[in-house]
Amino acid sequence: MTKNLTILLLGIFLFSCKTTQKAANIKTGEGLFELFVEDENRSTFYSDKKGVFGENGMVASADVIASEVGKEILRKGGNAADASVATFFALAVTYPFAGNLGGGGFAVIREGNGTNHALDFREKAPLKAHRDMYLDANGDVIKGKSTSGHLASGVPGAVAGMVELHQKLGKMAWGKLLQPAIDLAEQGVILTEGRATGMNRTKKRFIEMNGDDTPYFIHPTKESWEVGDLFVQKDLAESLKRIQKGGAKGFYEGITADLLVKEMEKGGGIISQEDLDSYDAVWREPIKKSYKNYDIVSMPPSSSGGVALVQLMRLVEPYPLKDWGWNSGKTVQVMIEAERRVYADRAKWMGDTDFVKVPMTELMSYPYLKERWASFDEKKASKSDDISGGAVPYYESDETTHFSVVDGDGMAVSLTTTLNGGYGSKVVVDGGGFLMNNEMDDFSVKAGVPNMFGLVGNKANEIQPGKRMLSSMTPTIVEKDGDLLMVVGTPGGSTIITSVYQTILNVVEHGMGMQQAVNALKFHHQWLPDKTYIEKDALELDALQELLNKDFIIEAQNRTLGRMDCIMLHPNGMLEGASDPRSENTSVGF
Repeated sequence: MTKNLTILLLGIFLFSCKTTQKAANIKTGEGLFELFVEDENRSTFYSDKKGVFGENGMVASADVIASEVGKEILRKGGNAADASVATFFALAVTYPFAGNLGGGGFAVIREGNGTNHALDFREKAPLKAHRDMYLDANGDVIKGKSTSGHLASGVPGAVAGMVELHQKLGKMAWGKLLQPAIDLAEQGVILTEGRATGMNRTKKRFIEMNGDDTPYFIHPTKESWEVGDLFVQKDLAESLKRIQKGGAKGFYEGITADLLVKEMEKGGGIISQEDLDSYDAVWREPIKKSYKNYDIVSMPPSSSGGVALVQLMRLVEPYPLKDWGWNSGKTVQVMIEAERRVYADRAKWMGDTDFVKVPMTELMSYPYLKERWASFDEKKASKSDDISGGAVPYYESDETTHFSVVDGDGMAVSLTTTLNGGYGSKVVVDGGGFLMNNEMDDFSVKAGVPNMFGLVGNKANEIQPGKRMLSSMTPTIVEKDGDLLMVVGTPGGSTIITSVYQTILNVVEHGMGMQQAVNALKFHHQWLPDKTYIEKDALELDALQELLNKDFIIEAQNRTLGRMDCIMLHPNGMLEGASDPRSENTSVGF
């Protein structure tokens, strides 16, 4: 054996020993051994996807067709508000998993002159709803009652929200913004792999909720949908035409309203015409708070996203995250501990401000956050059992899709909308062609009992007639030195807030471009349960071991966290669209 070969074999042996030793240490985590083996090809980025650049406008959404619809509105002279309306209705056709007429959401808007707005078109509890409507005679939660079927739906806000957005900030004729969606519904859209798989996977639930006579999202002649099939939605096209002609009245009154109420009566739901008549989308004062030389502009309650995001940013502000490095042990530790405290606050304090007093100013203040941080110990993990919602003085007790749009004049829209779970309640309005939401599960169905995303709530978010359920949606705009920098947001239930948080820090602290910040693998902690979920390979082995040595409970996930659609304005005036490689999301610019 030659000397060189002996040295080579010895090197291989020593490397193997080193790998084995690291793997043995990592085995102390929960189920991490097989997912975290030393591999020179492993990457802490989901992919190397590149951003899309354009100078005159950009739309980033969950669907390439919807993004193209929005881009064409911009090209024809519409502004970002117009493009958002058109994109929204296109998604209701092309992306029924979360795009909708029967859901709701939030939008944060920045006009070209720097004026900010926040639009709340979150669903409301029906007037016949009550606190204990999902409990049995023993006071226990009836499994599935708040997540599936007719009784799971809140009063939809989607159409009212789009009408409000257009009336206040749009400039193109309303009818022109609806026409692309109508054409898509009438002529059909070609199914992608993701769309076909999603509808096939949900086939059984569609039949259970609607019966064999109204499957609608089930293939009419074949056993299952296939990639390339043409998906035509005639009933939805007619509903869209009524909205095109009558605006909000085309949905909340007349034929569509009658179909919706009839569907509720048929399936034991409680949404009435009175509920539809009384629904209103609300303009609210946006949250705008500083982080170093940046301003975070986000959504106030009934979304918890804006308050939570500001708390998270400010809790880590004193730390040298840039020097510590992206996803290093120290960086991740302080971020997890911030998330733990913020989600505890969310459970205790957050609700619809039309019904309860939410101490937003106090929760985001530096003195309060300093007090919340007093229990932090750099040597070991905090225990969630020891962390409760903070004490605020003077307090009076009482699956989703996102898109971002920026136009050539600098108007920006960050809009997140949802049916809650995938395909909502699985109930299709017979004759209307649209799915209803299952947003009632976002209330605290019973104090201390987790919802479908594992989130715990209390009295502030209990069910009351006409009340908006709490949300994690976090549509956000980031300004730097007073100028537009980023438009960000994502779906993802309880992981929305932490995904937006990490994506922003990836840019402002770690120097990433927009697409790279989106590609970066993520982690999530939400107070309860007391564990941190991480995407496979999100942490280097040394960082992971450092956290395990401090008694952090880490659980690796094969599923992904977040599906971001973001836009960054670069100093040279170019817009970078960044859509998540974790799904079929697509940015389109010109």
